Amino acid sequence: MGDEDLEQAIQENAKGPAKASGDSGSVEQHSLGDQIAADRYLASKRAMRSKSKGIQLSKIVPPGAA
Repeated sequence: MGDEDLEQAIQENAKGPAKASGDSGSVEQHSLGDQIAADRYLASKRAMRSKSKGIQLSKIVPPGAA
């Protein structure tokens, strides 16, 4: 399973109900904390794939410096 497939599966599972019953029609959503955690996880995965770097430290040496 690739990263794209895993991300899509997590996103779909977070959108769907946590519990469901048949004849009684009972449905329970994921808790708000679980939804926030899933959103943070997916956002961090997207950030890791981005081409830009958040903070990059570099040493600047002027030309002719010994």
